[in-house]
Amino acid sequence: MRILLSAVILAAGIAIGAAVPAVSDFVRGTLVTAGVPPTLLAFTGLPAKAPEARHADGDGHDHDEGSGKAGHDHASRDPAAEPGKATAAPAQGHAHGGHGHEEGEGQADEGVIKMRPEQVAGQDIKVASVEGGTLARHLLVPGTITPDTDRIARVPAKVVGTVAEMRKRLGDAVRKGEVVAVLDSREVADAKSEYLTAVVRADLEKTNFDRQQALWDKRVSAESAYLNAKAVYTEATLRQDLARQKLSALGLNAAEVARLAKQDEATPNASTLRQYELRSPLSGRVVERKVDVGTAVGKEGDPSDVYTVADLSTVWIELSVPTVELGQVKEGARVVVTPSQEGGSRRDEGKVIFVSPFLNQETRSARVIVALPNKDMAWRPGTFVTAEVETARDEVPVRIPKPALQTVEGKRVVFVRTEDGFEKREVELGRSDDDSHEVTAGLKAGEEIAVANSFLLKAELGKAEADHDH
Repeated sequence: MRILLSAVILAAGIAIGAAVPAVSDFVRGTLVTAGVPPTLLAFTGLPAKAPEARHADGDGHDHDEGSGKAGHDHASRDPAAEPGKATAAPAQGHAHGGHGHEEGEGQADEGVIKMRPEQVAGQDIKVASVEGGTLARHLLVPGTITPDTDRIARVPAKVVGTVAEMRKRLGDAVRKGEVVAVLDSREVADAKSEYLTAVVRADLEKTNFDRQQALWDKRVSAESAYLNAKAVYTEATLRQDLARQKLSALGLNAAEVARLAKQDEATPNASTLRQYELRSPLSGRVVERKVDVGTAVGKEGDPSDVYTVADLSTVWIELSVPTVELGQVKEGARVVVTPSQEGGSRRDEGKVIFVSPFLNQETRSARVIVALPNKDMAWRPGTFVTAEVETARDEVPVRIPKPALQTVEGKRVVFVRTEDGFEKREVELGRSDDDSHEVTAGLKAGEEIAVANSFLLKAELGKAEADHDH
C-alpha cells in the first residue's frame, strides 16, 4: 500500500510541476518529505533541494538551498533541466520604480544636447562665430544742447542810422557775406563824400605836381613852385588814404564806393550815398530779428543788432561731470547722445572737445563740452539729453555677447555648436562692458556658439541630467 501511495503522489507531483512551474519547489519539498528519493525527481525536470536547508523568502514559500545545487548539477547533464533555467532568467534584471532598465539605457554624454537643425531653427536659437573686438565702457551723464558759440553771430549796426530795408525774415537761410538789411545813414553819406572829395582833390593835385615837375626839369619855373606843388600833392594823397581808412572802419569798400558814385551820376534820383548794407558774417539761419523797418539804430539806447544768425549744423552739449568721475573723461572721447524724454529713440555720436580745468564751487562739478553733428537740424538748443561718455576702450582677442552666457552649477558656461547639437563649455571671463565679455580661457576665435535664447539650451540640459539621475 505504501508503494502504491507513493506512486500516486509522484504522478500527481509530476503533473502539477509540469502545469505550474512556479510551485515546483514546493512540490519537490513535499515529495521528498513523503519519502520520494531526490534522485528520482531528477527525471521530472524539477530542481531538487534538500529539505534540511529550507528558508522563507518573504512570500510565504519555502526554498531548499541544498537541493537547488543538486538540481543544477543534474540539469547540466540532462536537457530536460533547461526549462528550469529559463524561468530564472528574468530575475537577473533589476527593477526601479516599477520599470526594468538595461545597463546604460537612456543615458547621454554629459554636457551634450542633441538637436537637429530644424529644432534649432524652430526654437529661434541664434548661432554666431566667436570673434575678437572692442570693449568700451561708458559713463552716463545728463546734459543740455546749446548752440556752438563759434557758429553763432549777430549782425551789428555799425553806424548811426535808420533801418530802410529788412531783406530776411525769421528762419530764412543766409550765406556768408549776403546782404540782409539796408540802413539809411547820414554818417555813411559823410564818410563817402569825404572819400570821393579826397579822390578828386588828389587827382587835381597830382596833375598840378606833374606839370610843375616838367617845368622844373626844363628850368622854366622856379624851384619853389615845384616844391610847393609836391607838398600839396602829398597832403592830398594823405587825405585820400585817411578817407579810405574811415570807409574801411565802417565796413565799406573804397572801390565799390567809387563805382556806385559813377552809377549815381547816371541816375541822380537814386543816390546810394546814404545807403549802408548790412551783411551776414556767416552762413546759417536767421534765428532772431530784433528791429523793424524805420527803427533807429546805432545811438546809445538804440538796438545794436539787427539779426542773430546761427549755424546749427553742429551743436554743443554742456555736461556737468562730478569730481569723482572727472578723471575718466578725456578730450577726444566718443559720446553717444540720446534724448532724455521718454519715447526718444534717436542716437547720434559726438566727441568731447573741452574739459574745464575749473570746478563749479556750488556743484563741485566741471563743465564738459561735446560737439555733436546736427545735419538735419533735429537737435534743438535747450533739449535735455543723456550722454554716454566713453571712458575706456580695449581690444580683446575673444569677445562674446552677454546673452550667450549661462550659469550652470555655479559656473559660467556657453553652448558650442557641434554636428549633433550643442556642447556645454565652461569659460573664464576677463574684462567686460555694457554688452560683451572678454573670454580668457575655454573658447577660441572661430568657434560657433549660441548667442540668443541660450537659456533654452540650459533648460534642455537640466532635463537631460534629471532623466539620467532617475
